[in-house]
Amino acid sequence: MPEITGKSWIMVLTLGLVWGATFLVIEVALEGITPFWLAAARIGFASALMVAFWGLRGFKLFEQPLGKADILRLIWIGALSSAVPFMLLSWGQQFVTSGFAGVSMAAVALIVLPLAHFMVPGERLTLRKVAGFVIGFVGVVILIGGQAFESTGESMEFFGRAACLTAAGCYALSSVQMRNLPTVDSIGLNAVTLIIGAVIVIAAAWAAEGPPPQVDSKTLYVLIFLGVVPTAGASLLRVMVIRTAGPVFMSLVNYQVPVWSVILGALILSEALPPSLLLALGLILCGVGLSQYGALKRLFGGA
Repeated sequence: MPEITGKSWIMVLTLGLVWGATFLVIEVALEGITPFWLAAARIGFASALMVAFWGLRGFKLFEQPLGKADILRLIWIGALSSAVPFMLLSWGQQFVTSGFAGVSMAAVALIVLPLAHFMVPGERLTLRKVAGFVIGFVGVVILIGGQAFESTGESMEFFGRAACLTAAGCYALSSVQMRNLPTVDSIGLNAVTLIIGAVIVIAAAWAAEGPPPQVDSKTLYVLIFLGVVPTAGASLLRVMVIRTAGPVFMSLVNYQVPVWSVILGALILSEALPPSLLLALGLILCGVGLSQYGALKRLFGGA
């Protein structure tokens, strides 16, 4: 059964803030490096850091010897957690609006619900949960605005949209599969999945963009930051949330990210706040409250 505590809420709020701010940092990094190599550098630095921490813990992973099914599931999770969805998004976003890509990521929460119902013990689908997640999703759509469903006129737009939604499905499925692993060391699990993702992304970057480019010191520092904070650190928090509070609770992050992205864009880049912000925020909070009513009641001392 999922155990949702005050610590779980703090971790999810932190993830939303970190990933919401990541878009701003990526814009800076893209001034000095190509997109695929940016992702490869992020996951490469993150893997190196997590392997070092994992080594300090004696390279512990599972408490019992690994079975073939566990090894295959681990490889599957590593691919679906970062590498495959990144490549799908990178390709798909050539043909769709950024708004549609944002809505696709918010859809992760809706995809997780039925998957968790059938695949994770204790994550039963209820009318209240469904209503809460749908209300939150509507809030995200309102925040992003009508551009989310505007056509780009690209001949490959249908396939681009399919790629974005498939990426969302990858994130959802990896969360559910991660929850179903036997007892495992969180740092070890994070290190292994990052290594698997790094191998795939680096190979894809080399194939798509050639050898790694030279970067200036500013870009290098930004890449190290991206590898340490929103990749290594945030992915470790993601593992911890999924393993304790469950994939459905973890999916609440997907409703936070666009909110933080808009707010931080206004605070740091002086971008205009959309007039729909308060309405969207209200719907998202109502959705979270409704879907997590039991957890909130326990948190604040209810019966």
